[in-house]
Amino acid sequence: MNQVFKALSDPSRRKILELLKAESLTVTDILKHFSFTNASLSHHLDILKRADLICRERKGQFIHYSINTTVFEDVMGKVLNIFKK
Repeated sequence: MNQVFKALSDPSRRKILELLKAESLTVTDILKHFSFTNASLSHHLDILKRADLICRERKGQFIHYSINTTVFEDVMGKVLNIFKK
């Protein structure tokens, strides 16, 4: 769960997740919304992937990234349990 919170602590990674909420995207598609380099995006995607917040799927020559809603549901359930009386 710590990896999830670390991944969510960065505004750029939260924006990536917002983009992926609507549809799966390639690196090229994601980069259109940012001014950072391909290497920086790769770093952010790696952190999100290690936290299991995103999934990768190869479609032909391209890798499409999508959001992993199961992990969000699991983390939210754990957070709610922490604050239950």
